[in-house]
Amino acid sequence: MFGTFRSTLVAQSGLLWKSPFRLSTTRKANIRKRLKAVDEVIRVVADSGVQCKALDEAQTLPTESEMSPRDKYTVFSRHAVGYRKSMHKVPKFTKKTIRTSPEGF
Repeated sequence: MFGTFRSTLVAQSGLLWKSPFRLSTTRKANIRKRLKAVDEVIRVVADSGVQCKALDEAQTLPTESEMSPRDKYTVFSRHAVGYRKSMHKVPKFTKKTIRTSPEGF
């Protein structure tokens, strides 16, 4: 049918873009690779002799190998049950550096 009551994917099955509940092994590998790439950039810039506040703060962050799996793949969220939510639920998680959590979480 055409018009107001036409059958579309959204109308038939709900949301068109569904995000999986758990991270797949491929997504986890991509997150680890991205964290390692960021660590490498921080190391190269620090070795070049550049001094700035952002670089000093980036050097205090834990590296990918020092992070626990809980911190690699989940993020603190005060609204989520258990105060944690999966990394891929964060908007633009590929562009943010989220490596620390509040004490006790």
